[in-house]
Amino acid sequence: MRVLLERAIRAAVLLFGVSLLSFLLLEAAPGDFFDELRLNRQISPATIAALRAEYGLDAPLMTRYARWVTAALHGHFGYSLQYRVPVERLLWHRAGNTLLLTGVALALAWLLALGVGLATAVTNRRWPDRLAGGFAAALLALPDVLITLVLLSIAAHSGWLPAGGMSSLARAPGLTAAAVDLARHMTVPVIILVISIAPGLLQHVRHALAEAVPFPLALALTARGLPRRRVIVRHALRLAAAPLAALGGLSLGTLLSASLLVEALVGWPGLGALLLEAVSSRDEYVIVGATIVSTLFLVCGNAIGDAVLYVTDPRARTAQ
Repeated sequence: MRVLLERAIRAAVLLFGVSLLSFLLLEAAPGDFFDELRLNRQISPATIAALRAEYGLDAPLMTRYARWVTAALHGHFGYSLQYRVPVERLLWHRAGNTLLLTGVALALAWLLALGVGLATAVTNRRWPDRLAGGFAAALLALPDVLITLVLLSIAAHSGWLPAGGMSSLARAPGLTAAAVDLARHMTVPVIILVISIAPGLLQHVRHALAEAVPFPLALALTARGLPRRRVIVRHALRLAAAPLAALGGLSLGTLLSASLLVEALVGWPGLGALLLEAVSSRDEYVIVGATIVSTLFLVCGNAIGDAVLYVTDPRARTAQ
């Protein structure tokens, strides 16, 4: 219980710090949402001042921040100047799209990394392991922008898959048709995200299994005549679970960072695309809200990683 309370306090302090820093950076940045209106000579400065006052943007920084924190504690994150709707309505809809995309990509990346890592460990041969390591290193060296542009170009020229968006304007009615259409639109961004994160995960899986195989338990089981595959899958993988569990939260953070760019390039209506749109238009409360929700995702990812580590590693339970 004490550990949970400490983690909750740390998460609250982190969210508070991120929100305050977001307000400070927005205040320090030049311009605001109404810059384009100021270029229109038909709109008087008094009208712009009245609009700023209507949305509370004329108040001092700390006053605005105190009002926002009070409202956020009640689930209200402000009002979007660009979309003319409450920010929380935008956030939860876009966050769901981001979770769908990153969740599928994260699951596939881990399955691929574990599958290839186990296969190379079971064979106990140098060339498959070196091949997997070299291929992973080569993919890690490729920029995400290059991978995205290449796959989008292939999708656009081949016509096999949609090159952007989340759904087709003209699709057959029915739930099955909608699911198939969604899967087709997800394919390109999911492949991009898997390519961006799976090589790093594979390197960690290979290293964790290499550290676990020489453990006394694994050596003793091998000496007793158990097949290497059984030793690797049933015992070495369990020994490697603790360091891999700690990687879970970090992999979610890496994937969310990559999705920020991917969503913008492929037109996926997720949290990353919303944040970039808000930054370009200086939609203040959307920027702060999207940043807070992204931070909350990272906190939840780290919490899941800590929970798995607590279950798989007795040393973590003893220390706590």
